[in-house]
Amino acid sequence: MASLPDDTTDPVTASGGRQPSVGSGSPTTPLATEGLRPPLAQTDGCPCLVIGCGYLGRVVAENWHRQGRRVAALTRGRASELAAAGLEPVVGDVTRPDTLVLPAAATVLYAVGMDRTAGHSMRAVYVDGLRHVLDRLRCERFVYVSSTGVYGQTDGSEVDEDSPAEPVEESGKVVLAAERVVRERLPAATILRFAGLYGPGRVLRRKPLLAGEPFVGDADKWLNLIHVADGAAAAGVAEAHPGETLIVSDGTPATRRQVYAETARLLGVLATFVPGPAGGEPNRRVSNRRLRTLGWVPRFPSYAEGLRDAVGQRGA
Repeated sequence: MASLPDDTTDPVTASGGRQPSVGSGSPTTPLATEGLRPPLAQTDGCPCLVIGCGYLGRVVAENWHRQGRRVAALTRGRASELAAAGLEPVVGDVTRPDTLVLPAAATVLYAVGMDRTAGHSMRAVYVDGLRHVLDRLRCERFVYVSSTGVYGQTDGSEVDEDSPAEPVEESGKVVLAAERVVRERLPAATILRFAGLYGPGRVLRRKPLLAGEPFVGDADKWLNLIHVADGAAAAGVAEAHPGETLIVSDGTPATRRQVYAETARLLGVLATFVPGPAGGEPNRRVSNRRLRTLGWVPRFPSYAEGLRDAVGQRGA
């Protein structure tokens, strides 16, 4: 459930995207109620499983596939597309437990995003859908994509994994509730709290900038970002660190003004800003120090490098 930038309302679609990625189905599996590690004989030779093969999940799946690993992916309707990419499609929907027949898996990446066209509430997808999956899942390792939306700080202070998670927005409260389900059911899971996810095909405010629309609001509040390639690499590192909660960010917070002005420059347009009403929306700078201690180093250490890559690629 990776997040969109901190000034948006959806804290997790960066993790799975708005693509119709909610769902899955394949050989039957026992319940996952006692933690993450069944006897290895039950998962040896089993595929990795991506639940939520959207914007982030698809990159992780392709990385694993290039490493020579078997990769299954849960999908509601893109089976042919995933099979053509060398993945093993599993058709189902996390909001419909009767459709979930999941294969035993070595590692699971859970990166389900919100498809607003499906008509489900955020809680139905992120909390109830997660429970439906965990009732039917057998795996050795579980990596859960969450969001920095769980942090409610509004004063621009720096936050890390030890900072209080006290969300002020309803979306953040739902994400935190989902994290608690993961910790209760799978104590050895790794939880990744993603900053705003961007990259090729997802450039911040691209359409409004091209249309000449101004940004209305406080342009000097902080954005915390992570390029999709670096986010996928972080998911790979997290696989070897069960039980951790980790912030995934490039570690270089920037203001909205800085990011949108640079995006506009790369697009060849002018960014304009109009002050908006002050509010109690989140405003924080997130730290990636803990993730870096595990050997992860971002390829795009700030928005400047990342945007050049994202805007420069076709489809940005």
